[in-house]
Amino acid sequence: MSPFFVRSAMVLVLSLAGFGRAVAEDNIQISEENLQNLGVVLSKPEPVTQIPVLSAPAKVVIPPTQEYVVSASQAGVIDKMNVAIGDKVAKGQVLAQLNSPDLLTLQREYLKAGTAQQASLINYNRDKKLLEEGVIPERRWQETSSQYNSAVSEADEHRQLLEIAGMTSGEVNHLAKTHRLTRQLNVRAPIAGVVMERSAVAGTHIDMMAPLYRVANLDELWLELNIPQERMSNIKIGDRVMVENSELSAKITLLGQSINPENQTMLARAVVENAPRGSETFLRPGQRLNTRIIQSSDKAAFKVPNTAIAQNEGKAFIFIRNQQGFSVTPVTVVGKQDDESIISGELTGDEQIAVKGAVALKANWLGLGSDE
Repeated sequence: MSPFFVRSAMVLVLSLAGFGRAVAEDNIQISEENLQNLGVVLSKPEPVTQIPVLSAPAKVVIPPTQEYVVSASQAGVIDKMNVAIGDKVAKGQVLAQLNSPDLLTLQREYLKAGTAQQASLINYNRDKKLLEEGVIPERRWQETSSQYNSAVSEADEHRQLLEIAGMTSGEVNHLAKTHRLTRQLNVRAPIAGVVMERSAVAGTHIDMMAPLYRVANLDELWLELNIPQERMSNIKIGDRVMVENSELSAKITLLGQSINPENQTMLARAVVENAPRGSETFLRPGQRLNTRIIQSSDKAAFKVPNTAIAQNEGKAFIFIRNQQGFSVTPVTVVGKQDDESIISGELTGDEQIAVKGAVALKANWLGLGSDE
């Protein structure tokens, strides 16, 4: 054996003796002086009730019940488009104005039906009085009553057609009072919301039911997450979803039943719970972002820095301070979040653990030097 090898072995033995060899497999003896030399920093594990399960990309979408296509109820030429993409609109606000000859036909039919109803009402009142005086038979009264009811129904039908065409109740009443026809048809917003899309321009002729705008209510938004299918069993309804780099959160309300063949992911839908309007964190439909799924835990769990965990043979350990030095304690890593890990094990939260210098302690524990 060469003298150089002997001297190197003696240096290694003396070095390990300075740290203190483990008196048992799960304990390390170390002096306070060497503890400081190794740069070991102690701290208590932080109890937590929320465990990060996994990170996943997500897309902000509008619930289908909160999105409306505003169409032209009659054919005509667009005279004016009053709003643009991104504008906020109130329910009933005029979004566009059409020049519609077909509207004139509907108005004439309504006025004609109203005139017939008035004439029928005169006959109805006359025959009612004659019946009471015994002048006419019951059969004639029944015929007159039936004609009047039919006239009322027809007038109501034509009124409904005008309202379906886009005229308000006030505009129909004004027409009935003045008998003044108009070609102008106002297209109104069905809800209060934001204009998401415009499908037409002023000056063009459009057919009946041609789309003009898409309007959405953004008070409620969803996150659609793509979850790897092998991790889907870890997710459940009610789990929280945290949006990266913000305080926004959502709650999972649906787990998909089919797999996307292109990327082998499954859909999870979460309803956003706290999306304040007008803030920098305000979500926008179509936005893509990163999220982290969080689960509540009934078992004791603790947050520690990643530097506090030592890995050996596929298992995780932490070093708990005791009177002689440290006890090597196995733990289970149940989640990770940035530079911190969530662990579970036989802990109370009052322990002093090594949050820095764990690499040196591991080397002392194994008696080999760091293998990380």
